Order: sequence, then structure tokens, then C-alpha cells
Amino acid sequence: MGQNRLGRAPTALRVRTAQVVGGRPWMDPVLDQAVDAVQDRFMRVGARVLAEARADPEVRSQRVEALAKAAVGSSQYIEALLAEAPGNPDLWLWLGRTQVEEAWGIRPDARARSVQASAYTAYSKKMKAARGPLMRAADMWPDDPVPWESMLWLALGLDVDREEKDELWKQAYRRHPTLYGAHVARVVSLSPQWGGVPEEMFDFARVAAGTAGQEDPRAALLPLAYFEYFVQERQGIIRGASSWFTTEECRDVEAAARGWFEGHGHPHPRTIEAHNIFGAAFHLADARRPARQHLLRTMGRPSSLPWSYLGGNEVSQYIKACRHLNITTV
Repeated sequence: MGQNRLGRAPTALRVRTAQVVGGRPWMDPVLDQAVDAVQDRFMRVGARVLAEARADPEVRSQRVEALAKAAVGSSQYIEALLAEAPGNPDLWLWLGRTQVEEAWGIRPDARARSVQASAYTAYSKKMKAARGPLMRAADMWPDDPVPWESMLWLALGLDVDREEKDELWKQAYRRHPTLYGAHVARVVSLSPQWGGVPEEMFDFARVAAGTAGQEDPRAALLPLAYFEYFVQERQGIIRGASSWFTTEECRDVEAAARGWFEGHGHPHPRTIEAHNIFGAAFHLADARRPARQHLLRTMGRPSSLPWSYLGGNEVSQYIKACRHLNITTV
């Protein structure tokens, strides 16, 4: 049902005994197999593993995000499945989130919108098209928080008013107060680069991290907020690691990290992402020991956030950090 698509994540490098694989910040072999299948346009495999995650919103959130990114450019095949099963909320959710990811992929640079009017129109049209499927998924399964999480990214992309963003956040929070993906979307929505106020963003991140259980990776929301802040407020003055985090800011991240323990047995699905965020923050704060500890626990799987904040390819930035920290890559 189609050949392997180009642009797979690099797999030739290793960190210790783990392959460096971009775009897959999880330790879920079922999801790995499903992403491979969807990239090869075996869409029914993706639909099945998404349905299997209905009982766990955290797993469902991670899987729909991963499967949507794998399906970018192939949303018509999800629509074909929906023609067979229009009453399936998993497919409506997957279609809507895929359309959100497809829209982000064609979003023109804000500085060039005046000369790319047609490109921005196409982007806006694609993003708006995602609202219907996501609302359909939410209506079919009223208790599911994941469509509302996806709509937070849609609202961000369309730059809707603050009241609508707040309402979407309330809907996601009411259904699953600790949903990691929704919290990440909320931090980004409150960030200064998206029109928010830094103090409000940091207050939100601190409260969420402070009320999180010991094995809850929402502790990483604080360093994530710092990255969002730096991208906007210190743009153009960041020159090397020492210009990212002050000593006081590094202590702030250290305190957040001390409050988080990934646990044994069945760690949170977003554990790898949290280690990436903490590892990158400590690396840029020149705190080598905690940076190494966290990056070694990423198992060679860099996440888009925070490495994309550094510019360029997430894998190359991750490998550069590992080499700086003498973490072996081959």
C-alpha cells in the first residue's frame, strides 16, 4: 500500500547503546511499529493502536500526536477509513490532529506573510478544516480530553482570542487535570512569543509543577517555560551556553528536577520528553553532571521541544550536546 516515505529519522548514530532516533521521544515499541506502518500508509494499524489507548488519556494523547505527524500528507487515507466507519471517534480525532500538523507544516514565516498571502490563506484554510473533525470526536466521546488538547494547538495556530483559548484549556483540564500534552500547549499559549505575559506563563508552570505528583513529568514545564521566554525575550543576545540561564535560573530548574522521579516499572509516557527538556536546560546552563544524567535517560531519542528552540535539526542539536558532554556517539 505504498513505498517507504523519504525523510525517516536518522538511525545510524548511537548514544551509548541506544540508536539516536529523531521524532520518537517515547519507549513504546507498539507506537514505533504503528508509526512505521502509517508512514508506509498502512493506516489501519494506526487506527488500531489509537483505539487500544482509549483507557489511558496520556497514552492516547502521545499516540495521536505521533500518528498525526506520521500521517502528514496522507490525511486523505484517514478520510477513506472514515467513509467506512463514520461513527469512530478515534478516526475523527486522528484526522483533525493530522490536519493541524499538516497546517503547521505549511505555515509561512510571519515576516514574509505580506508577500506570501496565498501561502497564508492555504495554511489558514487547512487549520480551520481541523476544527470540524476535532469537534466531532469530542461530541462522540464527551469524556475524552485529547480532542480539546488538539484544539489548543489549533487555537494557537489561528491566533484566536484569549477567551477561546482559556475555554479550550478549561475543557481539557476538566476531563483530565494532569494531561501533559495539554499543559505543554497551555505553556506555549501563554508565552510571550504568542502574545502572552511571561509572569503568567511562569506562574502557570510553577503551579502545575508544584502540584504534580513525584512521578508526574509536569515538573519539566518550568524549564520549558524558560525556553519559551528565552526565544522571545533574549532573541539576538544568546551567544553560547552561558548566555541562556543565569545562576538563579539554573537553581530554579534544579529545584524542579529534584521534585521529579520517573519511577520504576511503568514510567509516564512523556518521561523521555521531560528528560530531554531538563537535559537541554542543564546543558545550556553548563551544569554538566545533571545534563549528562538526564540526557543518558533519553535513550537516544531527542524530542522536538526543546531542541528546536536551538535552531536547526533536533537530532543534530541533540548530538552536539551529547558530544559536548562526552556522551559517546558513533
